[in-house]
Amino acid sequence: MSDRLTHVDEAGAARMVDVSEKAVTGRLARARAIIEMAPATADAIREATLAKGDALGVARIAGILAAKRTDELIPLCHPLPLDHVDVDLRIEADRVIIETVARTASRTGVEMEAMMAASVAALTIYDMAKAIDRGMRVTAVELLEKSGGKSGTWRREA
Repeated sequence: MSDRLTHVDEAGAARMVDVSEKAVTGRLARARAIIEMAPATADAIREATLAKGDALGVARIAGILAAKRTDELIPLCHPLPLDHVDVDLRIEADRVIIETVARTASRTGVEMEAMMAASVAALTIYDMAKAIDRGMRVTAVELLEKSGGKSGTWRREA
């Protein structure tokens, strides 16, 4: 791992990295977010009985839209032509686990897009269920895997 910060210049000012000389390669990133909640809240989400409707369906669409707008929200991210975004939501007894995949053929990676999708999907679930559980907590927003580009493949250890 390099100690060099790529998003700052020699004077320490923030800058957008120049990727124009990098090769276009297939790139993939997988990310996860977890939203913890009361078991009754998980049941209401599972049974689609929330007053606002189907939290999982809305969260899936919100995650996809968020990935597509990452460069508008993270100041130094490059706009990417996303080829695919998937948002998978799994309900457990007291949580929803969100796993996302983002793919592109580009000059820079899609890690931020995958993490943005997971984060916004989790926040959407919070919004959909907050009327019955304000104590929900979004945790463990993390990159699980990335591949492509010069640095190759990286996977989070179990």
